[in-house]
Amino acid sequence: MTTGRRSRVARLLAAALVLPTAAGLTTATAVAFAEPNATTTTTSATATTTTRAAVTQAEETLAPVTTTPAAKSTSAAAVATTTAAQATTTTTVAPTTTAPTTTEAPTTTVAPPQSRAVRAAPTALRSIPGVSKVQWITDRRVALWVDSAAMGAPFQVQVLLARDWNAKPDATFPALYMLDGLRARDDESGWTIETDAASFYADKNVNVILPVGGQSSFYSDWLEPDNGKFYQLETFLMKELPPVLENSLRTTTTRGVIGLSMGGTSAMALTERNPGFFKFAGSFSGILTTTSLGMPQAVQYAMNDAGGFSAAKMWGPPSNPAWAAHDPYVNADKLKGVSLYVSSGSGMTGPYDQPSGIPGVSTNYAGMGLEILSRLTSQSFATKLNKLGIPAQINYRPSGTHSWPYWQFEMHQAWPQVANALGVEANAPACSVGGAIAAVANANPWLGGCVTGEYGVAGGVAQDYRNGRIFFSSGTGAQVVAGMIGGAYQAAGGPAGQLGLPTTSESPAPDGRGRFNHFQNGSIYWTPQTGAHPVWGAIRDEWVRQGWERGPLGYPVADEVNTPGKPGAVQGFEVGAMYYSPTTGTNAVQGLIMGKYGQLGYENSWLGFPKTSEIGVKDGGRFNRFEGGNIYWSPLSGAWSIKNGPIFDAWGSQNYENGRLGFPVGDEFPINGGVQQNFQFGNITLIGGRAEIH
Repeated sequence: MTTGRRSRVARLLAAALVLPTAAGLTTATAVAFAEPNATTTTTSATATTTTRAAVTQAEETLAPVTTTPAAKSTSAAAVATTTAAQATTTTTVAPTTTAPTTTEAPTTTVAPPQSRAVRAAPTALRSIPGVSKVQWITDRRVALWVDSAAMGAPFQVQVLLARDWNAKPDATFPALYMLDGLRARDDESGWTIETDAASFYADKNVNVILPVGGQSSFYSDWLEPDNGKFYQLETFLMKELPPVLENSLRTTTTRGVIGLSMGGTSAMALTERNPGFFKFAGSFSGILTTTSLGMPQAVQYAMNDAGGFSAAKMWGPPSNPAWAAHDPYVNADKLKGVSLYVSSGSGMTGPYDQPSGIPGVSTNYAGMGLEILSRLTSQSFATKLNKLGIPAQINYRPSGTHSWPYWQFEMHQAWPQVANALGVEANAPACSVGGAIAAVANANPWLGGCVTGEYGVAGGVAQDYRNGRIFFSSGTGAQVVAGMIGGAYQAAGGPAGQLGLPTTSESPAPDGRGRFNHFQNGSIYWTPQTGAHPVWGAIRDEWVRQGWERGPLGYPVADEVNTPGKPGAVQGFEVGAMYYSPTTGTNAVQGLIMGKYGQLGYENSWLGFPKTSEIGVKDGGRFNRFEGGNIYWSPLSGAWSIKNGPIFDAWGSQNYENGRLGFPVGDEFPINGGVQQNFQFGNITLIGGRAEIH
């Protein structure tokens, strides 16, 4: 082959390998473009509008409140060392689902403050050994940041939990790993961004494992770090992740793997390199040889284009044995006993492509080139399997380019073989709905149909649907919980946790920005900016008194946690935090006063817990009382602390900020023989226990 021909082959392959996501095709529904009799089912989400349930008119009345400016450098969530969860791990807003419109709903009962002041709520997988962070996205989708010694940092994995996860809490389930393409993102798997995977697997009894990230990695252990990454993903996926899944997510050692493009290459390579780990391996449009003529150079071109990575840092120069060790074609003999599925299109214009005007040629030129090369390498791979006597399901589609709608189609088509290999039923058992649950289900068709029958939960019954759950008890009625609110409910322990059963379905907040569900013992509030967080007990009571989300604190940005070092609880909100302690009650700290409080060490400082929320004083000023002193703020003086004791008493003798000294303009500081505090129009010194005003 001449140099020019080699270069053209390399460029063609590289262009295909680095194909970006097909624009405009992310919500396409898979249809049978090769099998005329194949069909799929689509679901849609609809919303109705309701008034806030379980809220009286008096509760909705917002008293005028003046607040200090928000402290730019201090997050309310930092009080509890909790990062505010943002709604960045899903591509769609949590379903805006509600029960039929009502003007009044059952009253929510809140636990007495003293009963829940200093204990953490019951949780469902909020803390997992070997996992640095857990975030519930929905009731059946959870993100884990799994600790990785191999990579030196936690790596995110999202799990779509099996159909019977809620209905059968003692059951365990096989795992299906789904690998992404070359341009894998660090926030979410392409499978949940670009396909209907979350909905499709909702009635399947497998735990779907979605590694998040790994751009240009080929899910392998690299020889050297590059571009800020030192991938050791084979070790992570094969050694470090399985114990977490098996010990904490009820996952068995029966596993399958599928992947698209780079992920298809990796699905075969990982299966070959780890005998016995996977019972099923599927490649959708994978490049199934990496060492044939021109391929290492093409891989290098593609990796450089997708993130600026060097293939030499991955597997060394092309002469390095690591290249052959990761080549699916070279190691095909190691696939004996594995159920195999290989598919590729032809590159010709298919049902999801836009024709270019040239017969058979779409406007997706790069996708056309890659799919041709995928077809060629898949044919070579299949030929070798045949020579080795290894059976495989090989699907050469008559059309189609390298793009997500075709991979969604293959995901659907491969499922019966996956199910057979993993030992689960391919078709979900029939389920039916009845009674009060049926009425609510019929009013919310976006739920997508039941996937389980009714099953018992603490205090009532529940039924799972493709896109959420319905709970029922005679005291609370039938209520829908879904989306990220459903995830927060799961994290809080569900019906058996602090919140109890839902008393309303999801409803829009009066400010038009957020959504909420009320429960027997609290509420969960959600916005796109803050995520979903429960509010309950004494903190909820005070938040309600101050005006709900339209009050000075805004929406919750973190869950309530116990305060470190002292009996109490704290919850972060958009503009501050709410504190509770048995001795001081429940009070809010916000704005620049919150900033100063944090600077001094929060409740573990000499200030202790707040004894009041903000109180307005002259000239637009504000202050909070604390156990050990006060923090004052005004627009001209800023936010400063003042300790209880002689200096504070001397200031009080001059009528505090209303007297001749004005507001404090600094914290107390040492001087020779004592301490001093400065005010707008003077200072107070404390020497030898005697306070003097200057």
